Amino acid sequence: MSERPQGVDPLALEQQVCFALSVAARSVVAVYRPLLEPMGLTHPQYLVMLALWQHAPLSGRDLSRLLQLDPGTLSPLLKRLEAAGYLRRERDPSDERSLAVTLTASGAALRSQAELIPAAIVQRLGLPVEDLQHLHGVLTQLIAAANRPTGGAAAEGTRAGQASA
Repeated sequence: MSERPQGVDPLALEQQVCFALSVAARSVVAVYRPLLEPMGLTHPQYLVMLALWQHAPLSGRDLSRLLQLDPGTLSPLLKRLEAAGYLRRERDPSDERSLAVTLTASGAALRSQAELIPAAIVQRLGLPVEDLQHLHGVLTQLIAAANRPTGGAAAEGTRAGQASA
C-alpha cells in the first residue's frame, strides 16, 4: 500500500474528475438552453439533429451508436422530434426490423438556424477556440479511455497533486 502525501485527500471533492465533468456538463448545457429553446429543441434533441444533419438518413441502430445512447433513451427523443415535424421514422422495406430515420423539409431547414449556435457558444463561454479544441481532444481521449476494457492503468493509481478519478 503506497503512502499518501501529507495533506492530500484522495477523496477531496474538488480533486475528482467526475465532479468537474458533471458540473461542466450541466453548466455547458445551460449555456446552450437559451439558444435551443427558440428552435423548440432540448440539448439531447439538438445532438440527434446534429447527427442527422451530418449523416441522414440513418438507421435507428446507427443513430444510437453515433450518439452513444441506448435505444430506450433515443426512442423518446425521436418520438418528440417526429411530433415536432423535424424527422420521420419509417420501417426499412428491405428489413422490417430496422428503423430508418430521415429529416423532413422542416428539420433540414432548421439547420440554417443551428449554424449560428457554435459561434454563439464560443462567444458566451469567452474562451479561445484553440482552448475549446484542445478540451475537445482531451475529452475524446477520456471517453476512449473510459470505454476501454478495465485493467492496467486503473490499478496504477494517481500521482500526488493530480486529480482523482
